[in-house]
Amino acid sequence: MTSSQLYLLDTSITEFIVRGRSQAAREMLKETLEHTRVVISAVTEAEIPCGLELKPEASRLRASVERLFEAVEIRSWDSSAARAYARLRARLKITGKALREMDLLIASHALAEGAVLVSHDNAFQHVTPFLTVVDWAVDVQ
Repeated sequence: MTSSQLYLLDTSITEFIVRGRSQAAREMLKETLEHTRVVISAVTEAEIPCGLELKPEASRLRASVERLFEAVEIRSWDSSAARAYARLRARLKITGKALREMDLLIASHALAEGAVLVSHDNAFQHVTPFLTVVDWAVDVQ
């Protein structure tokens, strides 16, 4: 891990961190933040609170989400991400692969940012020819 490297957390790894489902992911986040930049896409910023809206009684979880959102930078999904989306979607179509729409938006954002995508979601195996994907939740099956 180099100090110039950028890591973009996807929604699955973000949920593991805020819910405490992966101690390994929490430790990697803490360690990584000491040496390099960790960001979250605005797409994930939209997905996580949506789940919280369905559980208004989850005040501890809400506080955990807010602490994480304060600790990392949230990157806007912009024109550069839109162009990366077009390229990635076309490449996946050519290879006969697909991703769910939100996953494709997040993967495209990581590409546009030049970031390593951090995810526990196996769906991202389809983008590994185009994007580096790592899993910090090695303690979760």
